[in-house]
Amino acid sequence: MKKKRLSSIDSFYDTFDSPLGVLYLIFTGEALCGIDFTKPVDLPRKSSHSALAHKELKAYFKHGKADFTQAISFTKGTEFDHSVWMALKEIPFGETRTYKWLAEKIGRPNASRAVGQSLGRNPILIILPCHRIIESDGNIGGFSAGIDIKRRLLETEYYMKQAKNG
Repeated sequence: MKKKRLSSIDSFYDTFDSPLGVLYLIFTGEALCGIDFTKPVDLPRKSSHSALAHKELKAYFKHGKADFTQAISFTKGTEFDHSVWMALKEIPFGETRTYKWLAEKIGRPNASRAVGQSLGRNPILIILPCHRIIESDGNIGGFSAGIDIKRRLLETEYYMKQAKNG
């Protein structure tokens, strides 16, 4: 019981109003460890350490910011999951890659299905852009926050990138 209480003291959440709806930013200390569309239970809300995350997410949605400097931390997941999630940072803003590409990128070329399962557990949506992974045949694939959200993120990035290049 004491351990749970300690984690509640060290962990907290804040909110960010995005074009997709309210995002719940979950922190452990100063590191962001989650972005979700569902309000976390049993965590206090505070905003004292979330200014950088707010600034960077605002720039992402308004100007297409591609590089995030907000410190992140994984509080769950396996080594395999962590390698999948970190490899997502290599996908350029406004572009997509396939599950197969990602499996090859992490040195596990036959693990496309496991990569997909890992992406479904990605705790830090948008900053670790799992929405940029699609199926080899061009289908959009799944997304833990729903296909409509994935489609909106992909369209937003595509049109921002076109506007910058055009």
